[in-house]
Amino acid sequence: MAQKDTILLKPVIVKGFVPERFMSGLKIQKIDSATLLSFRFQNISDLLSLNTPIAFKSYGPGQLSTASFRGTSANHTAVVWNGLNINSPTLGQTDFSTIPVAGFDQLSVQYGSAASVVGTDAVGGSILLNSAAQDPGLDISLGRQQESFSNNQTQFVARYGASMGATGSISGKTALYDGRMNNRFPYLERRGYMVLPSETFQKGFIQDVFLKGKNQGLLSAHLWLTDNELTTVPEKLSGRERTKTTSYRSMVKYDFREWTVRASWVRDKLYFAKGDYSNEDKAITDKFTFRAEKAFQYRLGSASQIDILAGAEWSLFRTRVEGYGEPVITENREDLFLLSRLHATDRWLVSLNLRQAFVTRFSPPLTPAIGTEYQLLRGTRHFVKIRASLARSYRVPTLNERYWEVLGNPDIRPETGWNKEIGIDERFQINGSHAFSASVSGYHNRIRDWTYWDPAKDYRVENLQQVLSRGIEARLGWDYRANGWKAGGTIGYAYTRSSQEKAYDAYSRDVIGKQLVYVPLHNGNFNAFVSYKNTRISAQMLGISRRFNTFDNSGSLDGYALVNLVTETTMDFNYVKIRVQGRMDNITDAFFLNVRNNAMPGRSFSINCLLTYHKR
Repeated sequence: MAQKDTILLKPVIVKGFVPERFMSGLKIQKIDSATLLSFRFQNISDLLSLNTPIAFKSYGPGQLSTASFRGTSANHTAVVWNGLNINSPTLGQTDFSTIPVAGFDQLSVQYGSAASVVGTDAVGGSILLNSAAQDPGLDISLGRQQESFSNNQTQFVARYGASMGATGSISGKTALYDGRMNNRFPYLERRGYMVLPSETFQKGFIQDVFLKGKNQGLLSAHLWLTDNELTTVPEKLSGRERTKTTSYRSMVKYDFREWTVRASWVRDKLYFAKGDYSNEDKAITDKFTFRAEKAFQYRLGSASQIDILAGAEWSLFRTRVEGYGEPVITENREDLFLLSRLHATDRWLVSLNLRQAFVTRFSPPLTPAIGTEYQLLRGTRHFVKIRASLARSYRVPTLNERYWEVLGNPDIRPETGWNKEIGIDERFQINGSHAFSASVSGYHNRIRDWTYWDPAKDYRVENLQQVLSRGIEARLGWDYRANGWKAGGTIGYAYTRSSQEKAYDAYSRDVIGKQLVYVPLHNGNFNAFVSYKNTRISAQMLGISRRFNTFDNSGSLDGYALVNLVTETTMDFNYVKIRVQGRMDNITDAFFLNVRNNAMPGRSFSINCLLTYHKR
């Protein structure tokens, strides 16, 4: 099936920090391997917008793409890579256009506040990216995609694993990718709105290595290097802007019995220039992190057990930003956490978590969370689970919000909030060929001291807003398999009401009760496929309602619907497989705006070929 909540990925060896384990009561959506393969030559925002209710604001192909998760802002989604938050410390967010789907092995989406498990930024939800140890054997793939507008993508991925006899095993992955979005549109405008000319060049290198010793210890090393260069209006010197971002992400982890230790270093570099690029603004930030945790397990009876994870994390930030008042800023952050998972009975599961963060010159709140799940039915043909959670969240202000000269505010307070959620998940089978799934969730998330760059004070940052986000999410799925045929579909809908509910000053009173900008009230998606043997046809649809682009809701962007069609086939020649996929995106050539005065391109086409050598 294209995507559904209940599909489990192929079993792999995963040790170390696995946050989902202590998220009882929260909604967690695992993206299955078929969906990851279908979107292999696209970025993560393309995949998530068509398979989750997350609303993305994109400026165009290869340009900035940010998330609004359950009515929150781009700063309220934690992006976690192998347990490490990789949001930019200066901006407090991630550009999802820079994360390729081919760059990771497992993808999960965690809905709602999870600060007690993940830490700062996990206010609206979290995106969890993980690397996994590989099975024995060799798997090499080389792929190329050609797209409309002279765009192209190239990828190379090698996965390998081998036993070393009595001494253990080794496995890993090596990946390289290169993307060229020249965006040579055949038009300068659509319906009177300019289509912003741009060029984007993206390249990256990923290396994962897993060494498993005879004592069952696991040593892993992870490296992710990215380089992205975006130029808008490249042909006009007067309006040309170039943004170059480079990230070096490295990590070493060691798991031995109940202990896990992790050390990481991340360097984020941002360069921005206009015109002839003679004056370039630079921002370089280093983040050093060390984490240690120990697991405990206690049997309480024949059907009850408690798992506990206790640990600490220390991070050092060192940044050089020309817009700050000081040449070098350093900051220490420490976290203490205690996570627990109680199997009260064979049907009832409870998580009780606690985290306390310590930040230089700040006092983030204590963040407790409790979640519970109960299986009403758990038969092989019919399964029903109810879940509920109550969690506190927080967000440490970004380095820009505190240290930017004149406009920054060193006295700004951390944002805090409480998220309440309840949901039910169901799946059942009929005659062994048909499988159905359903999920409904309701949530209420109040966030205090929401930061805001105040236009009444020349855009100086202040704690001006108290925001309430509440909504309902529903998802239905169907899957059919018989006699070589497969078919399925999912339909998802989200109602998101997100508004400011309290005024901190005279200016903000004008927007009390108004929907937040760029947050759609209604959001839906539909995916369907049919396949026979190695050939598959898929249809994808995304619907977005009207979004306001002014704080008082006096201006808005019209809603829109996008329809994509995907066809693919795989030819199997023993050890070699050739997979060919063709895509037609926005087949109705729908006109829509994601941001004011910037039209998105119309219908586009792409074709890709993936050559794979596989031997066990």
